[in-house]
Amino acid sequence: MAMIAADFSGSEAEELRRAISFHRSEERMEKVMRKLRAAVQRKQVAAEVQDKIEASIKSFALYGFPESHAISFAFIAYASAWLKAHRPAEFYVGLLNNQPMGFYSRATLVKDARHHGLRVRPIDVTESVLECTVETDRIIRLGLGQMKGLSRTTAETILREREQGGPFLSLAEFLTRVKPRRDENRLLAMVGALNPLKNAEHRRNALWQVELPPSDPDDLFAKNAGNDAATPLRPMSPMERLKADYVGISLSTGPHPMAYLRKRLADVPGPGIRRATDLVNGRAGERMDIAGLMICRQRPSSAKGHVFVSLEDETGIANAFVPALTFEKFRLVITQNPFLIIRGTLQIQDRVTSVYAHSAERFPFSIESFEGQSHDFH
Repeated sequence: MAMIAADFSGSEAEELRRAISFHRSEERMEKVMRKLRAAVQRKQVAAEVQDKIEASIKSFALYGFPESHAISFAFIAYASAWLKAHRPAEFYVGLLNNQPMGFYSRATLVKDARHHGLRVRPIDVTESVLECTVETDRIIRLGLGQMKGLSRTTAETILREREQGGPFLSLAEFLTRVKPRRDENRLLAMVGALNPLKNAEHRRNALWQVELPPSDPDDLFAKNAGNDAATPLRPMSPMERLKADYVGISLSTGPHPMAYLRKRLADVPGPGIRRATDLVNGRAGERMDIAGLMICRQRPSSAKGHVFVSLEDETGIANAFVPALTFEKFRLVITQNPFLIIRGTLQIQDRVTSVYAHSAERFPFSIESFEGQSHDFH
């Protein structure tokens, strides 16, 4: 445009382009614009056209810097959306195998996969490989690499022994062939990765069995097989399995924590805690109290101190807007608790729902490994 309207040379036009795109330097822009104005006036371009050219250049300078990235970003967004819609198993496996990345934790990705109809199978020493894998179009399997505290050497030994020595037929055989460290034995037992093996049918049974002396394991396991006295511990409850999963893997293939806590919410004072899926059926301005696991806290520099949070429950994700003054009042509650109750009113804009927060409360439920699950202030 400058080369046609102002007879700019190629180098002068490049100078203008750089002024527009390179960090939007006002001083640099003004210098080039003075040259442009003088040139279009010499060509006797109509005043209204001059104004239009100048306004177009200045307005582009306000947002044009990231435009060079727009096509690549748009392609990634399109490809991701296509994969999630048409090849969801591959989509979620790809995300899980490339963590840490993106906005959501592995636990949230697994829950989202289940909300979209996929079955997520747990870590299993007889089936899992190092990475998460696609088993069918609707089933994915978690990989050994998802475990916290399992060394890569041990994981690779498990795979090598399965490939070269055949499947593991019992827990005793697994321990003899793989020889994990004691802490790894406990970890594998705790998260249920040993359950398919003989004598490890439930987690506490496996935890008991891996503590047996390593000498002559086949004889010890044979003597204890089928003997109730050998495993006097009852199976873990669903809540205990959930806690074990988050300690060992930071996620669970079972129900969301809020599914276990929903009954407790009936005792919370007020008109009732709503689920994330209830927001779409509400009315703008309606009282809306929500509760869930904190997965995101954001305070953009352009938001004038306002904070945006996302709470996840067993039905999905509910977003809340926390005004700056409200955030300052409830700062410690919002920033230091993994589970929250937010009380407010429903906002609906272009069919997008959020809760305008009036207050925040700690929800008294804590597991150490829930800490750090959220994406905070990035």
